[in-house]
Amino acid sequence: MKKIALLLITATLLLTFQPYQSNAATAPTPTTSVAPKPVESEKAKTLTLRLDEINAMDKSTLSSSEKKSLRKEVRSIKKQLKELGDGVYISVGAVIIIVLLLIILL
Repeated sequence: MKKIALLLITATLLLTFQPYQSNAATAPTPTTSVAPKPVESEKAKTLTLRLDEINAMDKSTLSSSEKKSLRKEVRSIKKQLKELGDGVYISVGAVIIIVLLLIILL
């Protein structure tokens, strides 16, 4: 009696989950598209212009303290630009996991 009940439960489970497996096998492969570059803010434009001005300067006539202050300014500008350009990046592996979870849950 126990063997028959176990066989019936196993057969029921196998028949129940069979459509999900065939659906998962035919799921389209995920594709990623590159989003267009967001419009830069005015602050970012002014910071990049200042970086260009500093790079165009003739630094051979500057004293060491002036050069040091310029280096500090460049570092701070680059740090500010990095903070302005933060975004959310999703790796391909994360996209695949998300798609699999959606397939399983839906």
